[in-house]
Amino acid sequence: MTSYGIPLLVLATTGSASVTGLAFALAWIPRIGAFTVAGTFVDRHGTARVFRTACLARAVVALVAAGLLTALDQGIPAETITVILLAALTGWLTEVSYVAAETTGGAASRAARTGAHRVQSVLLGIDQGAMLTGPALSGLLLEHARPAVMLATLAAFSLLAAALGPRGRAAPSASMVHKSGLRTGWTTLRSLPALGWLVGGLVVSNGAVALLQAAMPVIVVTELGRSSTDAGLIWSAAAAAALLAITASRSAIDRWGLWPVGAAAAATAVAATLGIAHTSTYHGYVLLIAVLMAGEGGLAVVLRTLRSHLIPPRTFGSTLAVTILLLLLPYPAAGLLVAALSPDQLGHAIAAAAFLQAIGLTVAFTRLRALPSVLVPSA
Repeated sequence: MTSYGIPLLVLATTGSASVTGLAFALAWIPRIGAFTVAGTFVDRHGTARVFRTACLARAVVALVAAGLLTALDQGIPAETITVILLAALTGWLTEVSYVAAETTGGAASRAARTGAHRVQSVLLGIDQGAMLTGPALSGLLLEHARPAVMLATLAAFSLLAAALGPRGRAAPSASMVHKSGLRTGWTTLRSLPALGWLVGGLVVSNGAVALLQAAMPVIVVTELGRSSTDAGLIWSAAAAAALLAITASRSAIDRWGLWPVGAAAAATAVAATLGIAHTSTYHGYVLLIAVLMAGEGGLAVVLRTLRSHLIPPRTFGSTLAVTILLLLLPYPAAGLLVAALSPDQLGHAIAAAAFLQAIGLTVAFTRLRALPSVLVPSA
């Protein structure tokens, strides 16, 4: 709901494609900033405390914004400022809670040893299950109820997450605290060539995904004349496809290994993005974005498995923060690009992003081919 519902809320509130793109960028800049401190928070205070605090704070922000949007008159600058600040604050808090959750998942994967890819598939399945309902629910609430109702629902989910989140983990040792920080995470990443090449390829690939995520509200609602519900359903359908791909990847990795599954997923994602650049119908977007996210789902399993397998436990939180920070860098750039371009230019931008995605993933998996650590089926 935070990632896909808030841009829909901005477009529904302001009616401006440029403001929607700007809000998307301003939401992702604080998210990236969160990773300069989130890994250190987790390493120093433990996953349970960081996760609960971030979720509770997000609930408060959503409820305050709901109250302001109810009280303010429509179309005034204060309303625009409110939704932009809402996007920035909820984005920052979401990423802090995400690092805490991913650190817990990494510990579970290490405990599973050779079954790490199965643990990561289950965790990704949980994520995609939320992605299946979140965008569609956001679109339905925006179309058939007030924005305040959507924000109250977001607050309720945040409170539920805080109540059900991890508990009882003690703060890490002093040695772990000393090693935390982005510099340590960056040093660790540079010492792991397999993970470094994969992250590099996915950074380029994420440029295409980020551009689509930023542009879809504008394309679907403004250009195609569809509803907010239709825009949300695109990403819900994509989540369903990704969920199927993630489920299938478990047995595929058992049989063929990480590299073949990752290479096939990369080829699928590239072909889908190239198709998206040349489609102009709503059903075409639904189908091709679903195929794209299926490929991305397979790539995510490979990334998370390799990440949990290679990163040392003592620096996991900080190194995780660095990898996610790098993967999110394209998102604010994509928002600014959407804000700067007219809607009829977005197709050309998507085509260019698809071309770069093809180059980035090809180079990454060519380099990974020579690294035996990614060819072991149970890695």
